[in-house]
Amino acid sequence: MQQVIHDIQGGRTRVVDVPVPIAAPGTVVVATGASVISAGTERYVLQLAQSSLLGKARQRPDHVRRILQKLREQGVLQTATQVRAKLQEPLALGYSAAGTVLACGRGIHDLKVGDRVAVAGSHAAAIAVGRNLCARLPDDLTFEQGAYAPLGAIALQGVRLAHVELGSTVLVIGLGLLGLIAVGLLRAQGCRVAGIDIDTTKFDLARAFGAEDAAAPGETDRLSRLAGPFGYDAVIITAASRDNSTIEIAAEAVRARGRVVAVGLIGLDVPREPFYQKEAELVVSHSLGIGRGDSRYEHSAEDYPIGQARWTVRRNIEAVVGAISADALPVARLTTHRFAVDEAARAYELVTRRSEPYLGVVLTYDGVAAQAPTRIVSLRSTLRNRGALRVSLIGAGNFARLVLLPKLSNVSDISLRGICTAKGLAARETGDRYGFAYAASDVDDILNDGDTDAVLIATRHNLHADVAVAALRAGKHVLVEKPLCLSLDELSTIERCVDELGDRCPILMVGFNRRFTAASHRLKALFQDVHPLVLHYRFAVPELPPDSWVHDETVGGGRIIGEACHAIDASCALVGSRPIRVFAECAAPSGHLVRADDRVLITMRHVDGSLSSVSYVAGGDRTAPAERIEIVGGGRTAVLEGWDRLTIWHGNRKKRENLQRDKGHQAELEAFIAASRTGGAWPVSWLDIRGTTLAALLAVRSIEEGQPFELDP
Repeated sequence: MQQVIHDIQGGRTRVVDVPVPIAAPGTVVVATGASVISAGTERYVLQLAQSSLLGKARQRPDHVRRILQKLREQGVLQTATQVRAKLQEPLALGYSAAGTVLACGRGIHDLKVGDRVAVAGSHAAAIAVGRNLCARLPDDLTFEQGAYAPLGAIALQGVRLAHVELGSTVLVIGLGLLGLIAVGLLRAQGCRVAGIDIDTTKFDLARAFGAEDAAAPGETDRLSRLAGPFGYDAVIITAASRDNSTIEIAAEAVRARGRVVAVGLIGLDVPREPFYQKEAELVVSHSLGIGRGDSRYEHSAEDYPIGQARWTVRRNIEAVVGAISADALPVARLTTHRFAVDEAARAYELVTRRSEPYLGVVLTYDGVAAQAPTRIVSLRSTLRNRGALRVSLIGAGNFARLVLLPKLSNVSDISLRGICTAKGLAARETGDRYGFAYAASDVDDILNDGDTDAVLIATRHNLHADVAVAALRAGKHVLVEKPLCLSLDELSTIERCVDELGDRCPILMVGFNRRFTAASHRLKALFQDVHPLVLHYRFAVPELPPDSWVHDETVGGGRIIGEACHAIDASCALVGSRPIRVFAECAAPSGHLVRADDRVLITMRHVDGSLSSVSYVAGGDRTAPAERIEIVGGGRTAVLEGWDRLTIWHGNRKKRENLQRDKGHQAELEAFIAASRTGGAWPVSWLDIRGTTLAALLAVRSIEEGQPFELDP
């Protein structure tokens, strides 16, 4: 299918062929009939993407701070590699469309195949979106009319935040698509509306949508009749402008204790004096409504109770659809240009260069709904390195693109076969960059591929167990990123699979890369044949937002299972013995029963009598070493910091060694590929994989129940 993207590095807008996305649980796949280019927002995004690195830095200083932090933690080479990979990612364009439902994922009961819907989705022939990002279209509306509804929801959210009512006077600054729709919505609500825009040709259309008057920025005095002596009850800014003029006009126009709502992308150097004198409010609208940016709402179809959140994204889109159907919003009058989707580059050239007047620019997708979904796109006509181990990748998120694939490209004698992502675009673009044979959106296409020998699984954590078992049963060697699974039941399922396959079981490996570092090998050699040992592993991690998917127990499993497992596995590898007992506690305010799995102390006893403790904590200073290991035993003490600075005390002498900064990813991949190619012993035994996974799962349970747990040795 066709999708419109923008190359950040090349500066080109183009249409690419990508696999049709699958309908994951909580989502629907929609065959697009029409989509609308939001000229102001999308032009701003394209201009930012095309600006120099210095220009991007000025616009996004938060990104600059993150890069500087990475430089301190990971060094120049790895940071440069990751920044370069990030800049190579394509930018999917668009967010307002309409079409016909092609497929419904598990949990969708109020839509069916063939239903007509408006969707907050990209410019693509088929769009996968969460159920809460779409609204049913009545039969009397065309797809083109429906495609304006998500765009209209942005304007409607701004209107709602203005807290206006029947008889309120409102000034709308910026009479583009959002501004004109806002005018229509305000008029339908019984407000008296005036508009401001630098383009005087839009004034007649503004009046048609319900504005009583309109003026250019330098002629605002003529609008004072509508505002009266006190000023406007509310000002809604829908303009897209980098300077500060719009906020200054709004500050002067709003009445005392009135409200200014910023909907468009504007400068926010707020003039204090007029806001101070008037005690006026400034509110920045967040897109389409309540729920935008909430992963549970957007991707898992979890709706807010109407009593707590009346106007969510979905309800706003539905309200705009209703206004269009009732002729309160004549959106058909907004369209000035139509392009077939394969001419999208021409459409964006019109928007960015402004070679002629335009307003609503619509992309059309004739006949897409009738086509059979294509979930595989060929990228290369022949396999590379025939006779080599043929490797496929499932999942192409940040870790796969920024870490795994750059390391995998250094491994010799392999052939990259298929790459799979649920929505297809990342598979297509990443597959092109690294030389995969094809891109897919359905995991079964990878597992049923007779030309795939080994599979790397780098999806979100909740999919690891099921995909790993399916791949093993399909006869593929498997390297699954940590964690192996999220529950004891999943671990039991994997163990049964390994037992049932017996000697026929392909290699299973988990991405516990720390045990493959040069520093780990050095420490193991230093304490070889010393038992028992005492090991302390401090793992300092950055804070994650509370709504991060990692914290979601059903998707990420939490930070102990999802990341502290690295420290658990490295501790087991360094002492050379599996855990038989685990106890964990979390830091919490005195007297509070708070579970915080990123401020945790985990203690393990091992088969050989060794003790290890893992301190997995967020909230420290980011400039301190992220990982620190101290081992004591056999008359020796060793401290490793940051995986590259080793200090050894032995025989009353102190010795320092500088090692190559390395987290073991390269050696891990090479060990997996070598074992998969020869069919030799697993790089990490099943008992060790099971021991680490079980220890992490029981550490979580120990925190919940306040007691230690014994592990079957």
